[in-house]
Amino acid sequence: MDTTEKIKTELASAPVVLFMKGTPDFPQCGFSAQTAAALNAVGAQFKHVNIFEEPELREALKKYSNWPTYPQLYVNGELVGGCDITLEMYRSGELKKLLQDAGAVTA
Repeated sequence: MDTTEKIKTELASAPVVLFMKGTPDFPQCGFSAQTAAALNAVGAQFKHVNIFEEPELREALKKYSNWPTYPQLYVNGELVGGCDITLEMYRSGELKKLLQDAGAVTA
């Protein structure tokens, strides 16, 4: 399986996927920590992918998403954005609604 297929498989495996540096319990950068914290704060169920464990995926995902930085949050296979966008959506209440609509947060 090539890296593009692996990305598509990861995105199809859960409604919400966070490609991040580290894990939600042990994030390895502040931006990944803040994004995971926002998801946890709204009670989201999400899958995470530690990009440090798969260097080829890390590089391929930048091209796939046309987004140069991490973390990258996807909902229903669509890129939502990185840390700044996620936090802005969290503060406005949009993040919780988006995740509820995706079935990742129960009301």
